[in-house]
Amino acid sequence: MRDFKSYTSKKILDEIDSCNESRKEWMLKLFKDSAFKHKRNSEYQFWTHENHAEHIFSNTFIEQKIDYIHNNPVRAGIVEKPEEYRYSSAKNYAGEKGLLQIETIMRQWKTYK
Repeated sequence: MRDFKSYTSKKILDEIDSCNESRKEWMLKLFKDSAFKHKRNSEYQFWTHENHAEHIFSNTFIEQKIDYIHNNPVRAGIVEKPEEYRYSSAKNYAGEKGLLQIETIMRQWKTYK
């Protein structure tokens, strides 16, 4: 996980720094302010330091985790239904075409309100 976070944060920060994004300065300031709060980072903090790896021990458990992830944008008030969030695999589970091709597990789709 450490290597994944290190690699992806460098790539994402390089992309933000090199692109013509209107929010570039705001994003970099946000990551710089986050780094100031942690001794381990010298310049930017992209990922949180918390990792809560859990052993997937049943189909029910993985379905709970998928539901939790899919419902994050709903809890944040970004969308009303998980499948409305553009960057979510919830679209694939709802029978719609998502941005990425994914491997879904067999399950019945449910939308929460």
